Amino acid sequence: MTSHKIEWDDTVLPFQLDRSHIRGRVVRLDGALGNVLMQHDYPPVIEALVAEAALLTALIGQSIKLRWKLSLQVRGNGPARLIATDYYGPSEDGEPARIRAYASYDAERLDHDATPFSQIGTGYLAVMIDQGQDMTPYQGFTPIAGNSLSDCAETYFAQSEQLPTRFSLTFGKSQTPGGPANWRGGGVMLQHMPGIGGQVAAEAGSGEGGLLTHADILAGEEAEDWTRANALLETVEEIELVGPSVTPTELLIRLFHEEEPRVFEETHVHFGCSCSPDKVRQAMSIYSQKDIKTMTTAEGVVTADCQFCGAHYQFDPTTLGFEAKDA
Repeated sequence: MTSHKIEWDDTVLPFQLDRSHIRGRVVRLDGALGNVLMQHDYPPVIEALVAEAALLTALIGQSIKLRWKLSLQVRGNGPARLIATDYYGPSEDGEPARIRAYASYDAERLDHDATPFSQIGTGYLAVMIDQGQDMTPYQGFTPIAGNSLSDCAETYFAQSEQLPTRFSLTFGKSQTPGGPANWRGGGVMLQHMPGIGGQVAAEAGSGEGGLLTHADILAGEEAEDWTRANALLETVEEIELVGPSVTPTELLIRLFHEEEPRVFEETHVHFGCSCSPDKVRQAMSIYSQKDIKTMTTAEGVVTADCQFCGAHYQFDPTTLGFEAKDA
C-alpha cells in the first residue's frame, strides 16, 4: 500500500511521566494498519474491530522482548466470532516489529447499523505471550466488558496484572487533496507503574460484574496522580492521536508537560505474516493420510490459505500425513 509516508508513522514511542509514576506509549499506524486491513474485504463494523485490536496489540506488544510473540484474541457469541492479532517482537535491536490480524464473522447475522463492539456479544479477551522454544506460553483472560475493546483491555490489566491502564484510540481513513484514501490510526496508553499501589484480592472488584478497576488498586497520592493524568489525556483531540501534523513527542508535551514526560527509543511496526509452506506442513502433521485424502481436491492437491495474509498453498497429498512420514 502506498501513502504519503510521515517520519513517525508505524511507530510506538514509549514514555514515562516522572512526576506521576506512570508509563505509557504513543502509537501511530498508517501503512501497517492499511496492510492489515487490505488482506480482506471486511464490512465496516468488522474493519473497526480489527483496527482497534491492531492498535491495542501494537501498544501492548511493544513491551515484549526480542523474538517474543504476543497474541490478542477476542471471542464472542455474536456475529463477530473472533478477532485475532499477533505481534512479533523485533528479531534484533533496531529492527521493526511485525503485526498481523484477521477476523471471523457471520455475515448474515451482522447488524451494519449497530456499534462494532455490540457485534461481539458475550465472550472473553485473551492475551497470550510466547517466549520461544522450551518456554511455557503465558495466557491471561478477562470477560468482555465495557463498551469497547479498549475497555476490555483495561479490565484485563486491572484484573490479571493489577495495573491501572487507560487507552485512548482513534482510527479511520484519511485523504490528502488529490491523493488516495489511506487508513491511519493512533492512540495513547497510560499505565500506573507496578509496586506503587497496594495489592487487592480479586473478589474486591467494584467494576462491572465484580471486576477490578483502578479505584480498587490505587489509593492516596497514587490515585490522585492517576486521576490527574487521565484528566489530561481526556483533552486529546482525534486529529492529535492520528498525528499527521503532530509528532508523538509534541503530543506528549502538549498533554503532559507538567508531569515531566521522558521518552525512550521508538519501535517501528510493519505488517508481516509468519506463514510458510513448512509451517503449513507442520500444522497438517496431526492428520493421518486417510484424513488427508478427504482434504484432497479433484485435481489431486491439498490446498490451504493463510487467514492472516491470504497466502495460498498447494501440496502433493502423498507428502502429507503422519502415515506417510512413518513409511
